[in-house]
Amino acid sequence: MPDQQLDAVVTRIRELDPQGERIGRVLRETFDQLYDGQHTGRYRWDQLRKTEKTHCGALVEINLQREFKFDDGKAMDYRIAEVEVDCKYSQTLGGWMIPPESVGHVCLLISADDQQANWSLGLVRIDQSILTQVGNRDTKRTITAEGRKRIHWVFKEATLPPNILLQLPSKTVIEIMNLKNGQERINKIFQVAQGKRIGRGVIATLGQQDDYMKRVRGNGGSRTHLKKEGFIILGDYDKHKKIAEALGVEVPQRGEFVSVRVAKAEMLTKGVVTLDGQLWRVANDSDPKVPAPNCPHR
Repeated sequence: MPDQQLDAVVTRIRELDPQGERIGRVLRETFDQLYDGQHTGRYRWDQLRKTEKTHCGALVEINLQREFKFDDGKAMDYRIAEVEVDCKYSQTLGGWMIPPESVGHVCLLISADDQQANWSLGLVRIDQSILTQVGNRDTKRTITAEGRKRIHWVFKEATLPPNILLQLPSKTVIEIMNLKNGQERINKIFQVAQGKRIGRGVIATLGQQDDYMKRVRGNGGSRTHLKKEGFIILGDYDKHKKIAEALGVEVPQRGEFVSVRVAKAEMLTKGVVTLDGQLWRVANDSDPKVPAPNCPHR
């Protein structure tokens, strides 16, 4: 049976975020907010305390509202396309806990897994027929397997902006974390994770100081330290994105960096870029280390 209100909410979310980039970024920033790596050195979900994990849902709800400026609902969390919408988060797909007051309302269901680097967002009208018979001590219930078939998925297993510390071998990460200071740790991540997106949260976790971003900048940061070894460190500027695209490496998004060791090229072909009036390509292991060229600023 058609649900015009649910369809209106789906349409509005797609209008606000056609590719899901904004939602993915909110979830990345929420995980980083919970880890608080700048002060704790944490970077994994299993390092959080139980109370912090419980707080994740509230943070997701708040941060989504800040990003999209959803109106407050009267009965539910939001008002989207003039429809009352409840927001429920679960770390596991299908684990949403639905309170009695949500019955009859449209519910925005969101799930994210930092280890698997994916997230999903769907909408469903909550009614008694899609809920389990038995609830927890707060009378909250989950959605049945049959009920989950009625979820309208706006995004299903979309890619979460990466946490490079979860993608590298654990031995490598432990070695990085055991280095004696933030500058060494940040230099090392740029060396071992070449061509990969490295987020601001990772830099904060490795730097563990107030102005952790200065550990990247060219005036004494990683850009200076690694230049003599042939590394360029690309940021989220348009010019840097074009360089990443030309070299064929991952393109940094907002608040991200990508490091590349480069070598001189002989002709302008695919995978080659002009910097400082010379041709450069991604270096191979056999290429000698030569000082890197300067990259354009903004």
